[in-house]
Amino acid sequence: MKILQTKIPDVLLIEPRVFEDERGFFYESYNERVLREKANVVEQFVQDNHSRSGKNVLRGLHYQIKQPQGKLVRVVVGEIFDVAVDLRTNSKYFGQWIGVHLSAKNKHQVWIPAGFAHGFLVVSEHAEVLYKTTDYYAPEYERTILWSDPDLAIAWPLEVEPIISAKDRAGKRLKEAEVFA
Repeated sequence: MKILQTKIPDVLLIEPRVFEDERGFFYESYNERVLREKANVVEQFVQDNHSRSGKNVLRGLHYQIKQPQGKLVRVVVGEIFDVAVDLRTNSKYFGQWIGVHLSAKNKHQVWIPAGFAHGFLVVSEHAEVLYKTTDYYAPEYERTILWSDPDLAIAWPLEVEPIISAKDRAGKRLKEAEVFA
């Protein structure tokens, strides 16, 4: 596995070593020892999530103010534009975002530590996203940052108006949101 820092160094892009031949492919999608030794990711994963969405569905930007979740995200069908926003007020990257394309084809993953909001836009006809989390889902602590917050100015690769849930439409702007101290 190749571990690459993004412009927010705590968010990591993970490129697996893929073995392909006429039969198909094989790669190691998760290795606790490699993440610990190469990336200093020592968190324990407690929950796996799987979502399927159609083209132009935008999910997020979600986080939990208590029981914050680190996430290891990958795509097994289709392609997404995946976004992490730093909500840690003690970080020099507070309020900044990183966006990466994850797809079944490139097999890349992104590590998003606790303290970030997370969301994604489906850019293929549909996409299936798998992600491991470091804490359990706690709906009472879930919060949403408005995906279109002009202060964040996320460069979503939109071709049309995205399909968004009522919860996500009601998200708060960063300057009004609960964040991490």
